[in-house]
Amino acid sequence: MVLHVRGVLLPDDEMVDLYLVGDRVTREPVAGATTVSSEGYVLPGLVDAHCHIGIAPGGLPVTTVEEARDLAITDRDTGVLAIRDAGSPYPYPQLDDDPDVPRLARAGRHVAPVKRYLRHIGIEVDAADVPATVAAQARAGNGWVKLVGDWLDRAVGDLAPAWDADTLRAAVETAHAAGVRATVHTFGEEAVRIMVEAGVDSVEHGTGLSGDLIDEMARRGTALVPTMMNVAATLGEVADLARQKFPGYADHMRALRDGFPAVVRAAYEAGVPIYVGTDAGGGISHGLAAEEMLMLHERAGMAAPDVLRAGSWGAREWLGFPGLGEGGLADLVVYDADPRADLRVIAAPRRVILRGRVIR
Repeated sequence: MVLHVRGVLLPDDEMVDLYLVGDRVTREPVAGATTVSSEGYVLPGLVDAHCHIGIAPGGLPVTTVEEARDLAITDRDTGVLAIRDAGSPYPYPQLDDDPDVPRLARAGRHVAPVKRYLRHIGIEVDAADVPATVAAQARAGNGWVKLVGDWLDRAVGDLAPAWDADTLRAAVETAHAAGVRATVHTFGEEAVRIMVEAGVDSVEHGTGLSGDLIDEMARRGTALVPTMMNVAATLGEVADLARQKFPGYADHMRALRDGFPAVVRAAYEAGVPIYVGTDAGGGISHGLAAEEMLMLHERAGMAAPDVLRAGSWGAREWLGFPGLGEGGLADLVVYDADPRADLRVIAAPRRVILRGRVIR
């Protein structure tokens, strides 16, 4: 069945007629097409660029493909039609072509330091084993490797890089040599500098970014996925749990949390590519991309059109999922009102279409 959608297409801001022929888009009229939406504002499918469908609520790995699929469908039903899984302890390559699941850009498991990361989530390795592990996880994903750049070091009593600088740089080099992109989890100031200067493709969280490093990211085109919702919700809790044993770390984490909106705003103003990511999985529920977009707007000062780019057509282009141009992928969401005027509209799509099939 060929579907027909008419509406104001963003970001072009023009009334268009789109014909969805299977999994592809054309503007050439198709006789007999079924009109499924005749008015409203049309966006390429939304993106959650930091999501974990391989981690169940509560923080343990999912144990079946069905569990991972269900979590992905929760996101899908809100209009998120592409996901970058930024590290999964459970492999699910069979979902890559599942017609009911959003487009997937996947990392393998987190590559993490020994006994210095979340239990059961990453592959924990010493420095000498990092390159081989990165190469293996490059094969396990479909285009990304996830590195843990820093975490609490109990011997130091604060955040510290996962490994020495040479090892961190080698991890990025190994990922690139394997033909995949590398992204890094960082909270502190030291590891993120090493990784940006090493050429990492994406920084996750990035609470420790400084002004000069933000400028370097803008120059290099290094992406930032700030996960503002997760930083606001969890860093204070982490600090409270650690305060008795590690008071310096606790103070550091709270300071990073409190200063983060200004960091994201500085990155935005400097021209750093920013993308929407919720960090769903574990402590953050799935289906909250709209809330993350609102935080970018309200707390970091991103203009509504730029937030939409960060969570729709710009993020899709970054991940390699074509938008709604001729021959593009038939993934779209339709809204009754203009989300540029009120971003809250994003939470209530009237129509969700994935791979040329009406979801709602």
